[in-house]
Amino acid sequence: MRDWSRTLTLLFMTAALAACQSNFGGGPRYDPNSIEGQWFDPNGILSTFSDGQFETRTTDTNTLLATGKYTYTGPRVVQIDLRSLVRNSSSKVNCSLASPSRLNCTSSTGSQFSLTRRTA
Repeated sequence: MRDWSRTLTLLFMTAALAACQSNFGGGPRYDPNSIEGQWFDPNGILSTFSDGQFETRTTDTNTLLATGKYTYTGPRVVQIDLRSLVRNSSSKVNCSLASPSRLNCTSSTGSQFSLTRRTA
């Protein structure tokens, strides 16, 4: 009887923990209308957007390249106040969420680039 009780307790605890999971399956783990999360450029640079803070790092050595803050200027548009640690300079970058997995950006000098969302 004691083993049966222990088994039921374990099953109940497992079910309770499973109920706490917010993502049951292969769907995205991000808000597709938000830029929050991690984004890659074609050169392998990783940019992270989190609660108004921005940073860019290399993927090979995890070296910090730039930091900054971002604010939403529209439903799917942000402005980044960027501080480049490589160039020792400040600039602004405007980015628009073109799709849930693509972020199109334009720097204050007119340079354009795109980032791809990291989904896993």
